[in-house]
Amino acid sequence: MRLIMICLAALLVAIQYPLWLGKGGWLRVWELDRQVTAAQKKNDELKARNAQLAGEVQDLKEGTEAVEERARYELGMIKDNEIFIQVLPGNGAQAPAAPLPAAAAGPVNAAAQGGRAATH
Repeated sequence: MRLIMICLAALLVAIQYPLWLGKGGWLRVWELDRQVTAAQKKNDELKARNAQLAGEVQDLKEGTEAVEERARYELGMIKDNEIFIQVLPGNGAQAPAAPLPAAAAGPVNAAAQGGRAATH
């Protein structure tokens, strides 16, 4: 009887090994599930980023607001009937990130840059 119990216990261990540690075992399935979840999260983040970029591309193709905004802040351009005001940093003050155009009621007067007047 003791021999039968030892054989059954050994058989039970032999059957459990592939279930837990084998090629298609629970531990491998759990690890692959964790990897799939991480990949899906990364894909969702990339899809959101792609949608944002697609919207920006569409706005650049059809709208003028995005082009105007980039021209203002990246190139420092102004519209007609606006005055360009540039604030130079003083002692210890930080310079603004980009020149900010100020709206004016009259025609463009001058932009003080290099001592020349510029109109657009």
